[in-house]
Amino acid sequence: MKKTKTPAAPPCTLFLFGANGDLVKRLLMPALYNLSRDGLLDRNLRIVGVDHNEVTAEGFAERLHDFLTERDKGGEGAPKTLDEALWAKLARRLDYQTGDFLDPATYQAIAQRIAKTSHGNAIFYLATSPRFFPEVAQRLGEAGLLDESSGGFRRVVVEKPFGTDLASAQALNARLLKVMDERQIYRIDHYLGKETVQNILVSRFSNGLFESFWNNHYIDHVQITAAETVGVETRGAFYDSTGALRDMVPNHLFQLLAMVAMEPPAAFGADAVRGEKAKVVGAIRPWSPKLALKNSVRGQYAAGKRMRGYRDEANVDPKSQTETYVALKVMIDNWRWAGVPFYLRTGKRMSVRDTEIAICFKPAPYAQFRDMELAQPKPNYLKIQIQPNEGMWFDLQAKRPGPELVMENVELGFAYKDFFKMSPATGYETLIYDCLTGDQTLFQRADNIENGWRAVQPFLDAWVNGGEVHEYPAGEDGPEAGNDLLGRDHREWHTLG
Repeated sequence: MKKTKTPAAPPCTLFLFGANGDLVKRLLMPALYNLSRDGLLDRNLRIVGVDHNEVTAEGFAERLHDFLTERDKGGEGAPKTLDEALWAKLARRLDYQTGDFLDPATYQAIAQRIAKTSHGNAIFYLATSPRFFPEVAQRLGEAGLLDESSGGFRRVVVEKPFGTDLASAQALNARLLKVMDERQIYRIDHYLGKETVQNILVSRFSNGLFESFWNNHYIDHVQITAAETVGVETRGAFYDSTGALRDMVPNHLFQLLAMVAMEPPAAFGADAVRGEKAKVVGAIRPWSPKLALKNSVRGQYAAGKRMRGYRDEANVDPKSQTETYVALKVMIDNWRWAGVPFYLRTGKRMSVRDTEIAICFKPAPYAQFRDMELAQPKPNYLKIQIQPNEGMWFDLQAKRPGPELVMENVELGFAYKDFFKMSPATGYETLIYDCLTGDQTLFQRADNIENGWRAVQPFLDAWVNGGEVHEYPAGEDGPEAGNDLLGRDHREWHTLG
């Protein structure tokens, strides 16, 4: 079968608000470099940094070049060795607009830049502090920059965090939808750009083997983990007012949950896929305050393994009660998943870096082995690892070679790197390309965002005056209370790594 070459995205002017921030240099520019390497950017694409700093276009390009050539700072997916010829080609696309995000003059200058293009297409990427999301959107609308009546497309990319609770998420959605249509809004979650995440849908719905047992008749429970070895680093002030739940659960972890638990869409179009994802997140059972406390654990890393504790980090309150670890038990109230618990956990300063989904199947009958001195067989797991070693593995029991009947746990599966040629990627490449081409399949819709916050709101409310923040030593996998959350259900966490 002849391989079809992916076409380049249409011409566009991409405005990067917050151009001097970490997101642009660590992730967006490496992603754009990788897209250019792969021939997926139109020759008429222009990239304009927008920020309040007085910088020339040449100075902007030079700063990005210097960052990308420092391999120890290049960020995930950055090129290991910068191709200077390829960079020079990309640098010619770069420009810079000095301006205050709240000043109408900034938007007049942007309008003039768009007017000089032949296509009129523009994307406004809000790589800014969240407080500027509604302000920038409002001023784009007031300046007529979101009007598509002239024929060119106008799109706005919004980074997380998308709100801090249900009320703020609803308010932000309302302000965005006041100046543009839902089809113009691209709420981005870079986890959905990972190859393994996208492969969940392909594996589920293109293989009859999986779909036949993907339900509560065969699955005992599902675990979703996002473990990090790093602490809060330079984000102390942001993190101390946010915490692990707000930072990770209603976006990253619920998006992974939705990919695993959604019903088959009628077609692989944006509306169908996003509709099914919104339905399953909307079916998460809202706990009462008492049950929210019972079904959640908060932790905070303390000093350990020559690493400082959270309260000793820069810009963190020495008496902070902000959680750096959270574990939750949630239930999905629909026919497919009735009675199947989903356990979610995320934490900083854990033993390994590992984002994975572990699907635990109900045990096989043990009757045939009852008269033999055998250990209880371990449950079968399907493990989908998102990072760092992208792939899928299935655990099963096999007989160890030898005269005695001894069971051994073995793995069947594949790592992406062993089967496919994979170039360095940040996870943003697919998402930026989809935004340029107008495909919203991997972007969150307003109802999905609000359903996610609706599901976590009971935990936020219950924690205001209740519950304990358990300490755990840095470098370990969370507090013992996190293990107890599963232990009382006679289950245990799948081993990380």
